[in-house]
Amino acid sequence: MKRVVGYTWRLREVMAARGIFTATDLIPLLQERGIMLSASQVHRLVSGTPERLSLQVLSACCDILGCSPAELIIATAENAGVRKTATDDQPAAPSTVTKLRPRAARILPDS
Repeated sequence: MKRVVGYTWRLREVMAARGIFTATDLIPLLQERGIMLSASQVHRLVSGTPERLSLQVLSACCDILGCSPAELIIATAENAGVRKTATDDQPAAPSTVTKLRPRAARILPDS
């Protein structure tokens, strides 16, 4: 059976718990640890969910906030459900199908 994996990025929550409420407060703290990110990059890191993240940035965030990566990233995994393709096992009645088909159009020449 297939598994669907995902994660929840909790940087904003952990920042708030530590008294850091804006992304701009995080910029100088990252720079002290050698991480040079623009204001927009830090804003995206704080407000969004990153698809890729450098381990240096993750380590710096953990050092700044005094937490572990497990507090910043919550992993989830669940079994994928079986997709159902139809609601009924019986085929559609032929009379129903013909009613659904469009009528052929006739193209008339310009007069």
